[in-house]
Amino acid sequence: MALWGGRFGEETQRDVKLYSESISFDKRLYKHDIAGSKAHVAMLAKQGIIPEASASAIRNELDNICKRIDAGDFTYDISLEDIHMHVESALIGVLGAEGARVHSGRSRNDQVALDFRLYLREAADRLIEGIRNFQRELVTKADAESETILPGFTHLQHAQVVLLAHHLLAYVEMFDRDAERLADCRKRINVMPLGSGALAGSTLPLDRNAVCKELQFERITRNSMDAVADRDFAIEFVSALATMAMHFSRLSEDLILWSSQEFDFIELSDAFCTGSSLMPQKKNPDVCELTRGKTARVYGALTALLTLCKGLPMTYNRDLQEDKVAVFDALDTAEMMLKVYPPMIRDMRVKREKMAAAAADPALMATDLAEKLVELGVPFRDAHHRVGAFVKYCKDRNCGLDEVSLEEMRLTIPEATAGFTAMFDPCESVAKRRIAGGTGFEPVREQLDFWKKRFAEGL
Repeated sequence: MALWGGRFGEETQRDVKLYSESISFDKRLYKHDIAGSKAHVAMLAKQGIIPEASASAIRNELDNICKRIDAGDFTYDISLEDIHMHVESALIGVLGAEGARVHSGRSRNDQVALDFRLYLREAADRLIEGIRNFQRELVTKADAESETILPGFTHLQHAQVVLLAHHLLAYVEMFDRDAERLADCRKRINVMPLGSGALAGSTLPLDRNAVCKELQFERITRNSMDAVADRDFAIEFVSALATMAMHFSRLSEDLILWSSQEFDFIELSDAFCTGSSLMPQKKNPDVCELTRGKTARVYGALTALLTLCKGLPMTYNRDLQEDKVAVFDALDTAEMMLKVYPPMIRDMRVKREKMAAAAADPALMATDLAEKLVELGVPFRDAHHRVGAFVKYCKDRNCGLDEVSLEEMRLTIPEATAGFTAMFDPCESVAKRRIAGGTGFEPVREQLDFWKKRFAEGL
């Protein structure tokens, strides 16, 4: 008989049991369920709601149940539906009526909200640590490539020369925002709902603040109806994961392009690529391609959560059981990304000569010419037009910008001096970009020093 089955006269149909069980996925909450129950019974005893001896016996047996589950010596039964019923049933199986005291003053509604928050709080900390580890690998690679020059792109067209370190550090900034989002989200996760009951609290003299303190929450929830109905924290958590996955997907697209024969800027380690079942010469960047696909999967989890919650009336509805399916899948996917990418970036071989050759295109310094004219007092739009006309002049004659004489340049840029014809060195172009946050050698070194210092200080 189910623990809730007192008012029922018929056994639940087996297909309904299969349809309604959640133990297949929520069993991962067992440590958090046990931790919550231990804090709850300690409070019950302190408040005189149950005997101290009962609380002590329950806490000891909960520890034994945790050890059994850790050791794989625990039997799951779909008729018990979820992890909460499994733990309570196991407790009662050993302690009898004394074990049944564990559920005094609580509902599965506030119990699952507690377990879920405990689990996601721990997951957020783990993810932040993983992000920081990946940032360190990006910074290490950027530091090793602090003088490597390649074309920067807009609209996937060659635009201006940049340092590879600058490009990699752009992703460090992206992932820093991801860590900040998770840390901010954690604040709203870290609120204690237990004591809210099914929706209306309890007539028992529960000390919610004592449980809050023992479980290291920041505060208790202020409204019992909101406490059991709220899944904003899970939506926000998966939203942060979706943004992080999007950043991984963008990085992956860069790596896919750079490793293609058309770019040939990098080579990914064989350990992170696969071959073709037909073409023996192929080396495919499958990890990066899978990341683009798995990012869609994380987006799907976010959409599922938003759709799940959009039409629910107050307060708890069984629909919310499905929240964990989406969250767990998104979390597992994000954690795999954070495991795979640090070593892939570490082992990535940069083809500096190929990058340098692509960066040697003098057209990449066209903006430098326009800005030089601005320094001479020419309004920027006029300068832009004159350099554009110069580019067209060279294109029409099938020659590079650095292959014309000063006299030819003056046909479209009358202000040009002898120094203009020497402005097509990519290294010099990078060196001149000393502006804070720019791609110049000095500001990039400042960026690297900033991140090294933050990591040394533990962020």
